[in-house]
Amino acid sequence: MHYCLGDLIIDIFQNAAESGAALVELEVRETAKGVNGAPEFRFSVKDNGKGMDGEEVKRAVNPFENDGDKHPSRKLGLGLPFLIQAADQSGGGWSISSDKGKGTTVSAWFDRANVDTPPPGEMPEVFRTVFSFPGPAEVCIRYSREEGEGDLSYEVCKSELEEILGGLEDAESQILLDQYLRSLHKLEERGNGKNDPGIFEKTQGF
Repeated sequence: MHYCLGDLIIDIFQNAAESGAALVELEVRETAKGVNGAPEFRFSVKDNGKGMDGEEVKRAVNPFENDGDKHPSRKLGLGLPFLIQAADQSGGGWSISSDKGKGTTVSAWFDRANVDTPPPGEMPEVFRTVFSFPGPAEVCIRYSREEGEGDLSYEVCKSELEEILGGLEDAESQILLDQYLRSLHKLEERGNGKNDPGIFEKTQGF
């Protein structure tokens, strides 16, 4: 099993980034009371890439299938079988929907109170990693935490980051991106559970 849920998110996001998608959307929600009444961690990755038909979906969730055209030396979609195993073992669930030529959406949810649920990991680091993947022209991330006190939500897209930083590839940009994402994740300490439009200026050098 993966060390943390963030590792699973990165694996699934990488599949989307390599699908030929122009847009990949990641949503992460942490709630004190999910659909089944238990505290829940839920995420979804949606892309507008090449998509899959029914048979390709079956192969993607099978860890023993090989994508010889794309990665002849590795198994296809190992992130999906790991995700399915982790979700099922932790009392959660998963879904995958895909249309050939239109894109794919992968979702998973986990009972945070279950002893078999991996820890979430550091979401700012996860988000910095997915913003750094080559491929998609646009990446949008939405995060929310709903736990009564200290609720938090924000949305950030690659295009707005590139307007400020001019690119996300060099070391200085990565440092500033990390600082910005961590500042968003601490907005509840400011008494503000929503995205602050002036945070770029506050996080200088943006």
